[in-house]
Amino acid sequence: MIAPSAVLLDLDGTLVDPAGAITSGIRHALLSAQIADPGEEKLRSLIGPPLAIGLATIDGVTHGIIDTLIASYRAEYAQSGMAASRPYPGVAALLKALREVGTAVLVATAKPTPIARALLEVQGLTPLVDGVFGNEDEGDGQSSSKTHILAEAIREHSLDPARCVMVGDRLYDIEAAHENNMGSIGVGWGFAEEGELAAAGAGAHAADVPELAGLLLGETAEESLRAAILMGADA
Repeated sequence: MIAPSAVLLDLDGTLVDPAGAITSGIRHALLSAQIADPGEEKLRSLIGPPLAIGLATIDGVTHGIIDTLIASYRAEYAQSGMAASRPYPGVAALLKALREVGTAVLVATAKPTPIARALLEVQGLTPLVDGVFGNEDEGDGQSSSKTHILAEAIREHSLDPARCVMVGDRLYDIEAAHENNMGSIGVGWGFAEEGELAAAGAGAHAADVPELAGLLLGETAEESLRAAILMGADA
């Protein structure tokens, strides 16, 4: 059991299943601009880093139209994507359990902070987190690194990195944890390619949310959450 004083969690692919909302929103934006659909595998690879960086890797996308594509994506995502997303089974119960033992629960995402806050509100998770940290904008010029996001959380909450852990589904989460001298847990239900999290040096791995609860809170918490999910009482 890790028992950190603060847990920082990625959003899409860790707390919330986008249920195709992100990829369908990007596809909508591309097709609206007469850019060919690059395929679901390529679109899924864009989940994690800032959208402006991912869009720049798609054939036919030029720097001059990225802001237009992002605006189109945002409109589609706000209209239907947020509501279509769902917290992964057991997430709400895990966040409650962490806060009950005095662990600070912080969201650390590459999403723009206002959009992350809106998503958490729509999904009913806002009361279960102590802070939300993201980028200023989808196209704010930041690299794919999340190091600055974790660093901001550390500063604002006066955290001791040695007593914190970052939980995420992509290599960017693990790398940012290393660069801020904190522990890391890679999760197996998100969007990482096979071997990605191990190659990035994840300190531990959780196959599902109950296993994550076990790593953070102990075996009893894992067993309790697994039973709650089976009974449909994990909210």
